[in-house]
Amino acid sequence: MPRRTDLRRILLLGSGPIVIGQACEFDYSGTQACKALRADGFEVVLVNSNPASIMTDPEMADRTYIEPLTPDVVRRVIELEKPDALLPTMGGQTALNLAVSLAKDGTLERHGVELIGANLAAIEKAEDRDLFKQAMERIGVGVCPSGIATSMEEAEAVGNQIGSYPRIIRPAFTLGGSGGGIAYNPEEFRALCNSGLEASPVDQILIEKSLLGWKEFELEVMRDTADNVVIICSIENLDPMGVHTGDSITVAPAQTLTDREYQRLRDQSLAIIREIGVDTGGSNIQFAINPANGDVVVIEMNPRVSRSSALASKATGFPIAKIAARLAVGYRLDEIINDITGKTPACFEPTIDYVVTKVPRFAFEKFSGSSSVLTTSMKSVGEAMAIGRCFEESFQKALRSLETGHAGWGADRAEANPSEGDLDANLRTPTPERIFSVRTALLRGRSIEQVHALSAIDPWFLAKLAAMLHREQALLQGRSLNELNAEALLELKQLGYSDRQIAWCTGSDELAVRAHRQGLGINAVFKTVDTCAAEFASTTPYHYSSYERPVERLNAAGQLEVLAPQTEVAPESRRKVMILGGGPNRIGQGIEFDYCCCHASFALQDEGLATVMVNSNPETVSTDYDTSDRLYFEPLTLEDVLNVIEAERPDGVIVQFGGQTPLKLALPLLRWLESAQGQTTGCRIWGTSPQSIDLAEDREQFEGVLRKLQIRQPANGIARSEDEARAIAERIGYPVVVRPSYVLGGRAMEVVFGADELDRYMREAVQVDPDQPVLIDQYLENATEVDVDALCDESGQVVIGGLMEHIEPAGIHSGDSACCLPSVSLKPEALATIRQWSADLARSLQVQGLINLQFAVCQDEVYIIEANPRASRTVPFVAKATGVPLAKLASRLMAGRSLEQLGLQEEPKPPLQAIKEAVLPFRRFPGSDTVLGPEMRSTGEVMGTASNFGMAYAKAELAAGEVLPTKGTVFLSTHDRDKEALVEVAGKLQEQGFELIATEGTAKYLCSNGLKVEPVLKVHEGRPNIEDAIRSDQVQMIINTPIGRQAAHDDRYLRRAALDYRVPTVTTLAGARAAVEAVGCLQRQNDLPINALQDLHQQS
Repeated sequence: MPRRTDLRRILLLGSGPIVIGQACEFDYSGTQACKALRADGFEVVLVNSNPASIMTDPEMADRTYIEPLTPDVVRRVIELEKPDALLPTMGGQTALNLAVSLAKDGTLERHGVELIGANLAAIEKAEDRDLFKQAMERIGVGVCPSGIATSMEEAEAVGNQIGSYPRIIRPAFTLGGSGGGIAYNPEEFRALCNSGLEASPVDQILIEKSLLGWKEFELEVMRDTADNVVIICSIENLDPMGVHTGDSITVAPAQTLTDREYQRLRDQSLAIIREIGVDTGGSNIQFAINPANGDVVVIEMNPRVSRSSALASKATGFPIAKIAARLAVGYRLDEIINDITGKTPACFEPTIDYVVTKVPRFAFEKFSGSSSVLTTSMKSVGEAMAIGRCFEESFQKALRSLETGHAGWGADRAEANPSEGDLDANLRTPTPERIFSVRTALLRGRSIEQVHALSAIDPWFLAKLAAMLHREQALLQGRSLNELNAEALLELKQLGYSDRQIAWCTGSDELAVRAHRQGLGINAVFKTVDTCAAEFASTTPYHYSSYERPVERLNAAGQLEVLAPQTEVAPESRRKVMILGGGPNRIGQGIEFDYCCCHASFALQDEGLATVMVNSNPETVSTDYDTSDRLYFEPLTLEDVLNVIEAERPDGVIVQFGGQTPLKLALPLLRWLESAQGQTTGCRIWGTSPQSIDLAEDREQFEGVLRKLQIRQPANGIARSEDEARAIAERIGYPVVVRPSYVLGGRAMEVVFGADELDRYMREAVQVDPDQPVLIDQYLENATEVDVDALCDESGQVVIGGLMEHIEPAGIHSGDSACCLPSVSLKPEALATIRQWSADLARSLQVQGLINLQFAVCQDEVYIIEANPRASRTVPFVAKATGVPLAKLASRLMAGRSLEQLGLQEEPKPPLQAIKEAVLPFRRFPGSDTVLGPEMRSTGEVMGTASNFGMAYAKAELAAGEVLPTKGTVFLSTHDRDKEALVEVAGKLQEQGFELIATEGTAKYLCSNGLKVEPVLKVHEGRPNIEDAIRSDQVQMIINTPIGRQAAHDDRYLRRAALDYRVPTVTTLAGARAAVEAVGCLQRQNDLPINALQDLHQQS
């Protein structure tokens, strides 16, 4: 059946901010869907709250609304835009839940909007745990012994039926297992049932008998309207059941299934997708297999494009989201031609002749107090994927892609030496480090059977790892580099060993290893991802590296000739530029940098250049095969990047868009490019020089630049010993900000208020020595922080792209603070100084492209905090707020254009007040405190726009999931030094009709200033206390500003209760002032104003 002609306009829902369990894979799927639908002639209306996504670029859809993803907002868009259909399967769980809500309340029927991709019955049957269980029983597919509960009483009854522990709790209609987990005893069972019922939008949980130790598999399945069904990819979890699949190391295709077992999963997948009724598009089905007897049960099904769909798409080259979008509008699989081969139809199941490994990336160090044990509730913040010719090669490449300091699976540092008891516990307990404990156990002579008994990791994987260790010891132990011959080096490289690992084992350095192996003719060759195991020619240059033996063959004369391994990189006549991506998502480096890399590729293609993308993140738009002219799915290490440079010989390499990942490579890369071997490639680094980037990062050199330009900075010092630290802090005066000099994203940064706290910090937080000094800065109390993104061209012309005022005070990490564009409270003199200093610094650092600067304004004095001559995480927000795509312009500046040629001569003015708000993942990390500080912990961001600050802030909070109340009771508790400023905030709240309650000291102070405030007990003062009030729904908002470590600790219980009961909590006075203004706007105006980007930026 060809494309439907009765549909003209299609509404697409995004997934909102990047959160754990729902990351940038849905930007990838949404972007693919937008492109596919528009290419087919449909008008696309998009709603998403995330400004950092490519899908919210105005060019991607016909109408783009960056608005809160709530039923009310989407209803307004439907009323305005009158779409014919709603495609809900590209925006993760958020879009699916919204679609269900709008279908059930009659909105879709009332406005004649059809659900396509998956209908309401199919969504409910797959997502509602009870309906899914009944459906599986009807078709004879096994499910785990379980029961459904919608209350604690029902949960206890189901628990009694199951009887034994552990039990698994899975909330319905949630993402990434949010709210669920594994209960090992009655106390944990009650706590998890409570949190699961709270997390589920339909108050429903599934309680299962534990299948811990079973093997877990996923199949990506697609179906069309003619009932053609194809399996795109099988994925196997290396970790056994009990670890969320998003937190497990996974391998594709499945490695340990017999053909009969695979066919059984395939048959059951076909039966499931038909029974559930997903008649167009992709689904993800998860199975568990009992290794003891082969029993199979289905765990769950996602009736939508999922996180694993992005992985399967990148693993196979089969664009699941793009095909799913076309199936939703009527096409059949046999009518769609595979982009990569250009010949085969989409009903050909992909075949792959390589192995793909995905390894998750975690951020437990950001959430002190939370456990790093992995469960069925997802906790990873990103992932890396690697492709190799065998499991060992792809596994080691994936581990070095993670950028956690590992050059592979060990062999890059002294071996760990835990006690036997600790090693047993490390093998039993799933954590991010367990895979390295497996290495330790095998090195100590533990058998595969012993390691399997403790870890339940399949013996096949353990045997592979043991064999790898055996070859490592045979080839590397006790050898120098010169003793390694070509045969030994080839075997090591085929097993995935990096030059860094070989250098560590042989006591040499990475570049020496490279020179030695290249001298012996051992070079990487590049293979192609083609979806069909080379059965058909591939037209898409999507490559991965491997190492191959020379081929021997008989020539026409009957003589044996040796052919060198052939690379599959095709010649290219255009000038080429290589863009280094950002690697796996992590806190501090997320989708914003992928956005910048994509924009660089789009802009430079428009300039007539061929673009080459190098990245290792399967979730992103940058690793889509049609974003750039060439894609290399490779780790972002010096070795792997040099391999691509030697294969491609580009004119230039861009390092300033992918965050810290490529920046760390900039200087080593520059040194290699300046070497004799590097010069033969004809390649250079484009944009700002790595020396300038390094100068801005080096505290002492940067101070010299500031002195020359007469730019003020907070008093500071560099301490190389504890005594120096105390002396510097005394000279500056407390409070001071302290942090290690070698960290990013505010890691281990703290504000200390006295000598005792400084001593504790020096003891606990850092190892200070001459090579790793500690930076100490004056803390500018109640200062306003300002972010500036500016462009500078080769001639030194500077244009500011956006000047943003932070809402939270200086001292809160800029990535966790809300900010507004344009500025709302700064005086013209301060703004003029900021603009002048930004231009002076950009010229002084000889920036070519983007620079981000951070300032603090304290009592009308401006101070520079830092300058980063690179793309920053605010670039997409500024672009969406002003309509000026900064990253595209910066790319053209690097290619030699001037700002004058690009037509940008003055700072753009945003048409509306725009607010960027951070989204924080505290609910995922029980035990961590929600108070904001100098260490970044947000995973994503949202944007709110309106004609005034209050409404823009209200919309941003709503988009971030913080629904501000318009009536009820507000609890106030602040440090003494904040009480004077609190009077104004409390007075406004009282005028707005709120009841006020406060702790004794705060209540007494506010009453003495003429306000009516009821005192309430702290937790340790007796009952009923403030925690009781929160848990009884008697508090609608909390303003709690702790200052100093002890106060923060004392109030943790209160903030945790507020988090559990979803009570909006503000931990800074500046945030409280903004919230009060927003509440006032919400009280005065019922309907939220909404705008399409295309209307706002028509003139741009």
